[in-house]
Amino acid sequence: MERSGRRTTRRWGVAVVASTAAVAVALPATAAEAASGPSGVAAKGAFLLDSGADRTLWSKDADTRRQMASTTKIMTAVTVLDTRGVDLNKKVTIKQSYRDYVTRNGASTADLRTGDVMTVRQLLYGLMLPSGCDAAYALADTFGTGSTEAARTKSFIGKMNKTAADLGLKNTKYDSFDGISQAGNNYTTPRDSAKLARHALANGTFATVVKATATRQKAANVNRTYYWDNTNKLLGSYKGAIGIKTGTGTAAGPCLVFAAQRGKRTVVGVILNDPANRYPDAAKMLDWAFDTKTTVKLRQLPPSAQKD
Repeated sequence: MERSGRRTTRRWGVAVVASTAAVAVALPATAAEAASGPSGVAAKGAFLLDSGADRTLWSKDADTRRQMASTTKIMTAVTVLDTRGVDLNKKVTIKQSYRDYVTRNGASTADLRTGDVMTVRQLLYGLMLPSGCDAAYALADTFGTGSTEAARTKSFIGKMNKTAADLGLKNTKYDSFDGISQAGNNYTTPRDSAKLARHALANGTFATVVKATATRQKAANVNRTYYWDNTNKLLGSYKGAIGIKTGTGTAAGPCLVFAAQRGKRTVVGVILNDPANRYPDAAKMLDWAFDTKTTVKLRQLPPSAQKD
């Protein structure tokens, strides 16, 4: 049974929120309610972080655990990029099993073709722009350890959880490398997700990948070029937007982890399970953080683009 949530806000100070939700039990609130934040945000969980100062600006049910859908792939990328001595030019041969996985789950895809050779860097674009679950599988299979694909992908998920623990994400757990959770044991909180996003953006490769609205990537061994559009419509629509990742699932609802820069300030935002419209809510949150008013006309994706 879900209890009504508490919301706390404080524009330039620290705010902590507690509530219960479908996935988990909430933590006690540790700050009194303060001044109002952005109005009309329909998301069940939300968070605004001043990234440079590492300061909470506003939150809504900040510590309630919720499923996160494909925003899971932020940690997939981080786990790869945080690997000691990672070679971004390492070549990976695409297996039929990666394509079969996408078909079996009706998942979003980078449409990687069996036998094509791609670099790790290219797979990161395939992971983060079209939200390719085949790219996620390829990375997990490559960076996990073990004698079988099942063992390697399980090992990789273990690395994701270790990274979460190392970063102090106490209310985050992964049971998948892409957000397709069979047991529903794949969750985070708005606060944890914002903390992860801040860490991720400190990596130059990650920041470069997630701010691209589109990319072309050519396979190394065949004359084939992949055209990938970023599913994040905030990019190219909101002034200063620099990423980060969309996610949508039956249990998770529409999710969005986003960031924008104005001058020397970078603000990171999180929306988990927004039943209305995550993009207008994200714009409201950023406008409030930057003390501005923006009219946003969302970038339209071509019909061939993935939806996430």
